[in-house]
Amino acid sequence: MNRKKKINEALKKRQKKTNAKLHRSNKPRYISKADRAKTEAEAAQNQDAEPQQEEQQTAEDSQQESTGE
Repeated sequence: MNRKKKINEALKKRQKKTNAKLHRSNKPRYISKADRAKTEAEAAQNQDAEPQQEEQQTAEDSQQESTGE
């Protein structure tokens, strides 16, 4: 009886593992607080850079129009 029980437990264990691999969680991966702060700082920096780039482009466009190019 013990031998059968051990074999069945081993088979069930293996089956559980394969089943778990098939059904991965849809839960988002954990991002540490430091990493979140870092990405927020980068995003804020990118947002600050975008308006400056737009201002430079509009200034360049107005200069080209005034010179007639």
